[in-house]
Amino acid sequence: MSEPHRDTKIGQVLMNRYQLTELIGKGSMGRVYRAEDILLGGVPVAVKFLSQTLLNDRMKTRFAQEARAGALLGQKSMHVVRVLDYGMNNEEIPFYVMEFLEGENLSDLLLEEPLPLSRFLRIARHMCLGLQVAHEGIIIEGQKCPIIHRDIKPSNVLVIQDGTMGELAKLLDFGIAKFLGDVPEKGQTSSFMGTLAYCSPEQIEGRELDHRSDIYSLGITMYELLTGKMPIQAESHSIGSWFKAHHFQKPIPFNVASPGLHLPPALEELIMACMAKSPSDRPQNVAEIIKVLTALEDQFGSTRVTQPGVEVGAKVSQPLERQSQPPVALATVEEVCWQSVWPADKPVAEIVFPMPLYAQRESAASLWVMLPRSEIDRRMLNLRYNQFLFTTSPHPMILWITAIYDPQQGPRWLPCYLDMKLPRNQELCLLLSETGYYPLLFFSLEDPQHCINVRTFTIATFQRQLLRDWLQTSKNLPSSAPAVVSRNLLKAEFENYKPQILAKLENVKMATVID
Repeated sequence: MSEPHRDTKIGQVLMNRYQLTELIGKGSMGRVYRAEDILLGGVPVAVKFLSQTLLNDRMKTRFAQEARAGALLGQKSMHVVRVLDYGMNNEEIPFYVMEFLEGENLSDLLLEEPLPLSRFLRIARHMCLGLQVAHEGIIIEGQKCPIIHRDIKPSNVLVIQDGTMGELAKLLDFGIAKFLGDVPEKGQTSSFMGTLAYCSPEQIEGRELDHRSDIYSLGITMYELLTGKMPIQAESHSIGSWFKAHHFQKPIPFNVASPGLHLPPALEELIMACMAKSPSDRPQNVAEIIKVLTALEDQFGSTRVTQPGVEVGAKVSQPLERQSQPPVALATVEEVCWQSVWPADKPVAEIVFPMPLYAQRESAASLWVMLPRSEIDRRMLNLRYNQFLFTTSPHPMILWITAIYDPQQGPRWLPCYLDMKLPRNQELCLLLSETGYYPLLFFSLEDPQHCINVRTFTIATFQRQLLRDWLQTSKNLPSSAPAVVSRNLLKAEFENYKPQILAKLENVKMATVID
């Protein structure tokens, strides 16, 4: 009995840096290996090689474009898998190095069950954000070059669990992407490239495409994520059968594909519009889709509407009620504050952190602080102060300054740094600008289970407007360095600013004494 064929690439070190450890994926375009970045102490990365059967000049050029797209798009959006490096091995086979991500693609998730509505809305929005930066394009030789993915489908979307940002969806595989503005490849307009079940009518014809072709594929993908079924079904898996299906077959209505599934009408209309046969009848850009998904996520997202053990969009017989933390139907944010308990994932220590609060009638951003009981008691009548600082570069971040001040004890500073690329912090910023106030919840080291006092801070009108402006600016700003760099910059600015704040507080104290 012969020994199994040994992969000669295992153990190789590329560019004196990346040591290949195991094969983790393969397809018609190439193979993907797990590797260790020796230079960074063994940090895991993924390395993709172009298939040896495709080693011609045209495919090498396309592979290099795929690497460039991944590198540039990954810098612009966290929802595209980022390419870190590019090179050729000793056999002159091109490869590129990607961030290594442990997760599941959407095809694997669909093997279990369709996605509940709240999770679907989050993942679909992430997909659209990644697709949007591709359609906006990258700069190649001084020219803006939009990118059409051409292969949007569940298996090309990876879902990971990020320790900071929670669940994230990322677009994979720009291997057959079309770079608009390129010189057309020989025979490109007369041949089909893509996956038959997900391609647009114009794509299966081999016609020139624009971004609306990806929107069609996105529509089919979204339909499948919600129902677990395909909206269009061909008689056989041949290009002729799929040509007929995509051109002439109407998508199966949602209530036929999944009778027990109840979706918002706006979502059904959106997905059906994405699957329109004519590009002119579809949403004309991904921004239109994001706008609808964001509005629905605000209404039905799991952070806003929850029921223990059930997500909105699941097949339930009873209507869901909006609830807050703790799981008692509380009408106001103030009631939620007094019923709150210290989170189990936070240490019992002198710390401060922000948190959104949800009640039946309202929502608000809040600050939670833990101090010794004696200090809390002494500071209940202290002067209150708040202000917000913002930096756009190198990473958008807001410093949320809160201070409570006593002439004898001095100030107690309670700063919070909001990384404005994180959805949770964007929500906090929105709540601060909308409500114009926030509660400060006090917990004692001696009895961390109960909120023992609440003080409310109002936000000046001009600061609320600034917060709205900063939120919008942050969404469109790229990040050119890790968030910690901006945090340190704001921290230094805060230290320089403290004397001015103390002077203001002293003036307020003196005015109070004179009055």
